[in-house]
Amino acid sequence: MNHFCLVLSPGLASRSSVASRPPASVIPGWQSILPRVCLGVLWVLYACGGGTLLCAAVTDAKLPIKPNILFIALDDLRPELGCYGNPIVQSPNIDRLARNGMVFNRAYCQQAVCSPTRSSLLTGTRPDTTKVWNLSTHFRKALPEVITLPQLFKNNGYFTEAMGKIYHHGYDDPASWSVATAFPLAPHGAERAPVDPDAAAGPRKGGRGPAFRATDGPDNSLHDGKLGDMAVAALRSVKTESQPFFLAVGFIKPHLPFVSPKKYWDLYDPAKIPLAPNPFPPLGAPAYAVVPGGELHSYEGVPAGRHLPDDYARQLKHGYYAAVSYADAQVGRVIDELDRLGLRESTIIVLWGDHGWKLGEHDAWAKHTNVENDTRAPLLISVPGMTHAGKRTDALVEFVDIYPTLAELAGLPLPKHLEGISFKPLLANPQLPWKTAAFSQYPRKVGRLDLMGYTMRTDRYRFTRWVNRADHTKVDAVELYDHQTDPQENTNVVSNPVNKALVEKLTAQWSAGWQGAVPR
Repeated sequence: MNHFCLVLSPGLASRSSVASRPPASVIPGWQSILPRVCLGVLWVLYACGGGTLLCAAVTDAKLPIKPNILFIALDDLRPELGCYGNPIVQSPNIDRLARNGMVFNRAYCQQAVCSPTRSSLLTGTRPDTTKVWNLSTHFRKALPEVITLPQLFKNNGYFTEAMGKIYHHGYDDPASWSVATAFPLAPHGAERAPVDPDAAAGPRKGGRGPAFRATDGPDNSLHDGKLGDMAVAALRSVKTESQPFFLAVGFIKPHLPFVSPKKYWDLYDPAKIPLAPNPFPPLGAPAYAVVPGGELHSYEGVPAGRHLPDDYARQLKHGYYAAVSYADAQVGRVIDELDRLGLRESTIIVLWGDHGWKLGEHDAWAKHTNVENDTRAPLLISVPGMTHAGKRTDALVEFVDIYPTLAELAGLPLPKHLEGISFKPLLANPQLPWKTAAFSQYPRKVGRLDLMGYTMRTDRYRFTRWVNRADHTKVDAVELYDHQTDPQENTNVVSNPVNKALVEKLTAQWSAGWQGAVPR
């Protein structure tokens, strides 16, 4: 994961029918909520101290007592967006969202692979608590009674609905939603070409097709375009509803395969797409730290071996960029409909990528590591009337912080199980001193060794310790990267004698864990 975008705007309604919602009479009136709002305002005034801008940003009169939530996820989206400084990627709709909100430059997932990161984000807990480190475990096995983020909203009078990929495929959580999750009946691109727009989603007999392809059909001949249709219809159906809603929309691009309509490929000149500047494993790192990317090689026509020829690598990157633009267009359709319906001023919009992705960096493709390319993801937030719209923050934030942030912004009580903190204060002051570190992890089987790599990203350093999962005192390897001199994490300098005291200091900070990194 590498990108994450969160945007807050007031007022979506729900897509459900009137019959599927509780009657308006059971919805708390403003009289019953006013005391909570007053207490919330007092808390903000206290937290702000001299920083009254936060109060103005978060308690703007336009924000409803119970704002709707539009929760948009994109799969494998790294910070390759215009709003993150990439001059080549065409992402006008997410960039427009950024101009109305705040860009979080340094947001980190807790494990860079789909189910673990989504389970962590949606429960507000870390992988060692969810016990989800793979793609075959449901968080309810370890946390049968946990209240998920959408479930918290459902329990507080919201209608909650999901469409597309929110939880990992096959591991949905019915307790989170008021109605069953809906999925588009359209191909996602893993099918062998040509794609039949009328066929149900899923790879065809004979296996996966190519890793990238341009199609001739309209946007809704593929999964994400059809999902955009569904989300637009959902917004239209909820406009007249009185019950607030939490609508989750999960796009699957730019995940492999990089299949999108040809018009999005045509946005790019392949000759201007640069290849990764560091196509080699990190020097001095254990060989298992960065694996080459078996996921990519499950597709048809991918050259054998770890290192891909430059021409093929450029085609892959072209396909990724086209997929980003395709997904961005669907996001734009949903936001445009929100505006057209007059719902923007009563809706909090959250847009995030579940983790980053390597595009040839370290001679690897895909996620599945602890490096910056995989753990960092996009996040933007936009609150109607916010003081710092269009600004950005370099504060370290984690995906486990999204749950408490949204709950606090909506005025909902915070469950006690959460392992993140609300970053609401950053909306008022983007330069506010914040977390001293963000934490991620990734497991590795190395022969008979069963390891967990726990990585800590501070303002300047990435520090990773690979420990025995049964006994964390048994350390197999340590990595240290100085982002001031080595932002690509190309050279592990942990063994340099000059860094001995620094390693001792970082080891102590690492040992204190996430609890020791929260702002004081």
